[in-house]
Amino acid sequence: MQTEKLPRARDQKEEYSRSDELRAVELPPEEPFRAYALQLKDALVAEDRKAILVASRLLLYALSDFYEVKRPVVKILSVRPQETSGEWIFQTFGDYDPGTLLIRLFMKTAVQKKTSSYGTFLSTLVHEFCHHLDVVSLELPNTFHTRGFFERVAILYHHIQNTPVKEIVWQKFSDGTYGVNWAKTMERSGNK
Repeated sequence: MQTEKLPRARDQKEEYSRSDELRAVELPPEEPFRAYALQLKDALVAEDRKAILVASRLLLYALSDFYEVKRPVVKILSVRPQETSGEWIFQTFGDYDPGTLLIRLFMKTAVQKKTSSYGTFLSTLVHEFCHHLDVVSLELPNTFHTRGFFERVAILYHHIQNTPVKEIVWQKFSDGTYGVNWAKTMERSGNK
């Protein structure tokens, strides 16, 4: 995970800073969210696209209702798109369109075309929902990938998963962006 660069436009800089400073999100009650997540897990194991869509909708609609925001449109697509640029390979796990409130989630890996793991799929679902929350509730229309954004995603993801939240250790790069220092993050969480 790496943050985006600080934008140049003044209004976007202000939005970026607000997002970066917002490191927490109100958490919903455990249920029905954890039950819906387990339903999603079973659907992924069964490789049942319709059941994946139903479970994803249940989870996203319940989140929307809790945060009192308009429900997004959800689509489950097959194989992740993959793009190569020089030495880098990029895959799209999911995306969010603020204009249509559409969340698209890809259920299969790009190369082997196997169903995504539960953790990866749930993480993507929560990530895209947090973009939705930024746009429709937090007055963050550009929904930048900031440290705050990634930390909000992590808190909500771990809450739904019922797993401990790891304190993210960030390292600053020369271009002003930040990336996760995974070794230190894992060390602080007691996982070496």
